Amino acid sequence: MTDAPAHNFDAVPLLASLSPAERNEMARRCRFRRYGPGEHIIDMESDSREVYFVLEGTVRVVNYSQTGREVTLDDIGPGGYFGELAAIDGGPRSAFVMSQGGDALTAAMPPPVFLELLAKKPDIGIEIMRRLARMIRRSDERIMDLSTLGANHRIQAELLRQAKASQTDAKALPMISPIPLHADLASRVSTTRETVARVLNELARDGIVERRKNALVIRDMARLTALVAEQRGK
Repeated sequence: MTDAPAHNFDAVPLLASLSPAERNEMARRCRFRRYGPGEHIIDMESDSREVYFVLEGTVRVVNYSQTGREVTLDDIGPGGYFGELAAIDGGPRSAFVMSQGGDALTAAMPPPVFLELLAKKPDIGIEIMRRLARMIRRSDERIMDLSTLGANHRIQAELLRQAKASQTDAKALPMISPIPLHADLASRVSTTRETVARVLNELARDGIVERRKNALVIRDMARLTALVAEQRGK
């Protein structure tokens, strides 16, 4: 158990509509804990039901194939949350979640408190539904990519997704920072690090991407978009 000041909830967008007093009350009813690098927070198929808010650090949502290959589903940073599915439907956990990189501080909200919050604050319930809708759309896209694209094009599609997610200035070149590790990209698209290295080298040679010290710059977003769209038949 880790004590944490209630104002940590001020940085959670999902709870932005709550008053300071309401956020303090929510924090009082949560359990705070700090996890070390690589430490498991949730195990797949476990019967825990808490909803977790990430206050510091980053956590990774993963599953494993029958051969033991790790498949990364998502990375969640400060202000994000996870575990809402089990709290809503009472089912077992659908994935593993672990601290990624350095330490991670989380606040675990008991399921009755979470469901009470949804009942009292419809705007929060609507935001949860929007998030679940985004997850379904992204899962559908990943399933189609895995079913129809070769490894080379799955890597291109993942780079395009990350570039779009990180772009905040339409006039600036998109960049992925920190520069993605080959192992991380391989885990996300179910391929090997060697394949990732080869594809990145090819994209760099063609002037589509450029490696910098702390970022991968997408120098030709239009060409990368066209490569992915062509393979998806769009």
